Amino acid sequence: MKLAVLPVAGLLLSMAACTAMPAADAPPPTAGPCRAEAASWAIGRAASPEVVERARAETHSSHVRVIEPGQPVTMDYNPDRLNINVNERGAITGLKCG
Repeated sequence: MKLAVLPVAGLLLSMAACTAMPAADAPPPTAGPCRAEAASWAIGRAASPEVVERARAETHSSHVRVIEPGQPVTMDYNPDRLNINVNERGAITGLKCG
């Protein structure tokens, strides 16, 4: 019985080593539901890293993704994610949570 425990323990330890660690300089996620209307000021602007991060913070989203025309995206619903749609030039055309 003791010999059977060793492989399982080794497997569990190796799986734990593969977990992702958050970046040390990443800002902490904000609490609360996403509110896309709080970043309506961003429509028409270029989706620069600064604009995207400001929109994420002001909408209280913990995640953000920029969606380009024709880009495939998952259809899972995440109430704490801000989706930013951009046009061919990289200008923001719409924002929604999910």
